[in-house]
Amino acid sequence: MEKYFKKQCLSSSKVNSENLPSSSSLPKTNTENLASTPPMSSSKTNLENLPSDPAERKSIKEYHPNERDEVRRKYLTKGPCQPRGHDFPKTLKGHKLRRFNPAWFDLYGGWLEYSIKTDKAFCLVCYLFRDYTENKCGSDEFLTKGFDTWKNPKRLGERVGLVNSFHNNALKMADNLMNPNQSIVQAFYKQNDAAKNEYKIRLNASIDACRYLLRQGLPFRGHDESTESANKGNFVELVKYTADQNEIVSKVVLENAPKNNQMVSHKIQKDLAHCFAEKVTQSIIQEVDHGVFCLLVDESADVSTKEQVAVVFRFVDKKGIVKERFTGIIHVQETSSASLKCAIDSLFAKHGLSMKKLRGQGYDGASNMKGEFNGLRSLILRENSSAYYVHCFAHQLQLVVVGVAKKHFEVSDFFDKIYVLLNVVGASCKRKDKIREDQRKIIEEGVREGKIKTGKGLNQECSLQRPGNTRWGSHYKTLLRLADLFTSIIKVLEYVESDGSDGIKRFQANDLLKYFHTFDFVFYLQLMLLLLGLTHNLSKALQRKDQDILNAMSLVKSTKQQLCKLRENGWDSIIGKVNSFCKNNNTELFIMEEEFVNPKRPRQRSNITNLHHYQVECFYTVLDMQIQEFNDRFDEINTELLGCTASLSPTDSFHQFDQSKLGLGDLARVMVETKKHLSHPLVYRLLKLVLTLPVATATVERSFSAMKIVKTTLRNRMGDEFLNDCMVCYTEKEHFDKVTNDM
Repeated sequence: MEKYFKKQCLSSSKVNSENLPSSSSLPKTNTENLASTPPMSSSKTNLENLPSDPAERKSIKEYHPNERDEVRRKYLTKGPCQPRGHDFPKTLKGHKLRRFNPAWFDLYGGWLEYSIKTDKAFCLVCYLFRDYTENKCGSDEFLTKGFDTWKNPKRLGERVGLVNSFHNNALKMADNLMNPNQSIVQAFYKQNDAAKNEYKIRLNASIDACRYLLRQGLPFRGHDESTESANKGNFVELVKYTADQNEIVSKVVLENAPKNNQMVSHKIQKDLAHCFAEKVTQSIIQEVDHGVFCLLVDESADVSTKEQVAVVFRFVDKKGIVKERFTGIIHVQETSSASLKCAIDSLFAKHGLSMKKLRGQGYDGASNMKGEFNGLRSLILRENSSAYYVHCFAHQLQLVVVGVAKKHFEVSDFFDKIYVLLNVVGASCKRKDKIREDQRKIIEEGVREGKIKTGKGLNQECSLQRPGNTRWGSHYKTLLRLADLFTSIIKVLEYVESDGSDGIKRFQANDLLKYFHTFDFVFYLQLMLLLLGLTHNLSKALQRKDQDILNAMSLVKSTKQQLCKLRENGWDSIIGKVNSFCKNNNTELFIMEEEFVNPKRPRQRSNITNLHHYQVECFYTVLDMQIQEFNDRFDEINTELLGCTASLSPTDSFHQFDQSKLGLGDLARVMVETKKHLSHPLVYRLLKLVLTLPVATATVERSFSAMKIVKTTLRNRMGDEFLNDCMVCYTEKEHFDKVTNDM
């Protein structure tokens, strides 16, 4: 399985892998001619998908001669495959069980690698350069067969051999390949200092242009980049602007640069973006620091209707701060759980991460993600039983508040009318402008009469917002706007009813006008505003990146208590708001003591009062449904896990620390009794686990918002790799800003 790569130098000399040469310094031997190589494909090799496991790699000879050095460079840049977090299996050797010792990675880290597939050790540099000699590399034990004689580790040291051994010569070849100053080009052509300085200035100008465009999420290329074009695209125009502002830069870029070295081609642009993204991703992986982390995943289609999977890691950094970092976006052909698992495996392999370090999974609730039998959740749990699944709290809250409320017939009818209103008003720009203009007049009049306060940020122009199930809290904003713009909306509906050109919209406007003047509309508007407002702060709190699961559960518990309190004491408050709204807007007003008349059966006596209907059948019923769903939904989370995490709460000197729940036995008990848990690092490790557990997938949703900015209708042909590079740089600006030009 492709899991791990260790990025490091391959010898004691420092490898310069940031400025790769255009040609190799290695001599072309007779073994590398076309006549002696097996049949090979002429298609270009995808260097990003080279096999990680040494047992799955094909011989270097099987690659096209023009690609072999690039393949070698890619493997040398990644470093040997070293799964340090892997659970190495034991095998019976003689009369003892033996296994690979991960400490050998520290002794022979520059070349030693391990195959999970075959449980054998290999040598990276000998694999890369074995074809430069004819049968001088000794045994194939570390090349094709693999070494598994774990009881005799001296063989590893013997593999290195003397100074002129094949292994040490292979190390020198690796250093020469990665060092541009040793290349054949440098040997035959030594650039003078002036030419090098001009190249550096030209490169810095291109890097600065790339940096600006990546940070702002702007397009690079133009429709016409010819010399006669008035607009050659953002990248070239930025380089040109830099040249206009700096005479030194102007002398060495664009038309003043060599025709084959202008550093503005599309390939150069993508290479620079890829370099930025690689540095940002490396910084994130270094933050994880081989520690435990949580996986947040979601899928969404981009503007070109390609299914993209966004991946976010949640972890605690070295300073003890909770971080949620966007690590990449992956295009998948289908969204089945198997495809998603394969995509995640490839991402882990690319960044050298171990699935064994995974401690949490967070998804939004789709069946292919959270399915208990065949979902992504279950596939990962089969590989790592410690990767606990926690359903996104914010998504559950959305399902509880809006989804459950719609189960009530009158509430569902209320929201249906809101959607019709949005279609009627939003069907014309003229109608939207009428709402804004009428609201502006109302505000101006209110300010003149002193009824409306003025100040910074107050009385901003607004319009109706369409709610969405994936935009948590959007329903609340829609209803707030409806209440604020009610008078203006009524005027627009009256206009559509009388002067509208579309007959369907006129009938819809007439129906809405009748409904908006009823007591039912006002009552359910105020009820849902009260209910959504009560949970709105919880929704925002759950979407914080640094929110921990203990505090999230505490907030949920507090919200449930507020709902119970609202049910007991909230009737007078809501009926007061309803009556006030009815009086201010001349809508229907009921006397609560009168008999309730069912509008669907007006001739049939109900034998109940308005008070009983709206208080018992509406108010109490909706709140009871909410409270019950809160208890059911948030109990879906693994109760045993939450019980264990709750016992780690530092409140009152860890008075809830329960050794039977934690499984730490006598050690945990003695630590608590002797107060050693206050200073012992094990406690911090456990608390770190609690902080790592996921709360919400808000960061993943935000990355999709960034995707809509980066990949627009005019950039709908962006390649997957370029999209990922732009997304990583645009989303993780904190790390992106730390990448210097020299890096």
